[in-house]
Amino acid sequence: QDYYGKELQKLEDLKTNACVASARPLPKAVRDALERVHEEVVARYYGCGLVIPECLTSRRILDLGSGSGRDCYLLSQLVGEQGHVTGIDMTEGQVWCGDGASLCPSSIPPPLFPSSYQVEVAKKHIPYHMDKFGYQKPNVEFLQGYMEKLGDAGLADESYDIVISNCVINLAPDKRAVLREAYRVLKPGGEMYFSDIYASQRLSEAVRKHRVLWGECLAGALYWKDLYSIAEEVGFSPPCLVTASPITISNKELEGIIGDCHFVSATFRLFKVPGSSRAGPGQVIYNGGIMGHERELVFDANLTFKEGEVVDVDAEMAAILQSSRFAEEFLIRDGGADAATPQGCC
Repeated sequence: QDYYGKELQKLEDLKTNACVASARPLPKAVRDALERVHEEVVARYYGCGLVIPECLTSRRILDLGSGSGRDCYLLSQLVGEQGHVTGIDMTEGQVWCGDGASLCPSSIPPPLFPSSYQVEVAKKHIPYHMDKFGYQKPNVEFLQGYMEKLGDAGLADESYDIVISNCVINLAPDKRAVLREAYRVLKPGGEMYFSDIYASQRLSEAVRKHRVLWGECLAGALYWKDLYSIAEEVGFSPPCLVTASPITISNKELEGIIGDCHFVSATFRLFKVPGSSRAGPGQVIYNGGIMGHERELVFDANLTFKEGEVVDVDAEMAAILQSSRFAEEFLIRDGGADAATPQGCC
């Protein structure tokens, strides 16, 4: 409370760029959609990258830590009136603190941390956006709740195609519970597509309990290798790294406490692949036509599919493409790549 209430008065007071790290360039459709989001919603939002996956028409999406609802209103346009977007955030008794999570006390002064409640802001603008988008009925809802306990908010098993999150999982004490709940609510073949802060090593007790580093979204950062082990334990496919950007720290005292640990803002994608989809390696051809990715689909940092081009993929990637919403976008054939040679996930 002291850190957010007294020390941070403006953006320049932040000691790192964790909450304002940039992502890869946005497709025109996403830029246009962002321009239609109410200025109050956009103004009250920070994160470590815009988490907008591809192939969204008519999909059901859950946003963990939705804050003022910026990503939800973007996705509302991309899924269309037949799709649905749910945003969940913490209680109304707290307000947003720069990363999409409701974390801070209502005493925080403007301009960086407005005192109105974020979920209330998101709900308030539903009629505005539905009218702006030309929808007859809302395709967006906002709930209070914890991402570690989605069942308490009434979210059923296998009810979403995609789960997204923008720089909030680092704030959860039990990250296994977050991924476990995301896996539970995803349909078979569903995807968790999320950005967050990761560390190059497991953090010391001194770092994990440091008040400023917690406020800067670093003290709760997961060691990147632990993401792989947790994902496997929960049942997800191996994480696919989409983008990564280094976090800079502009404070000598904090640099001394952190030592030789490095932090990155990274976007990963995880898939809930049914066991029946796991076979062998294959060859795939991207049909093209996904909005904003008509000629090529940058699937992750290692794998780009170009329209009409034959690509050998390993068994894991073949299973992901066959079981997910991307199945209709590809021609998939058995055989091809050596199963021991990963082609996609890294």
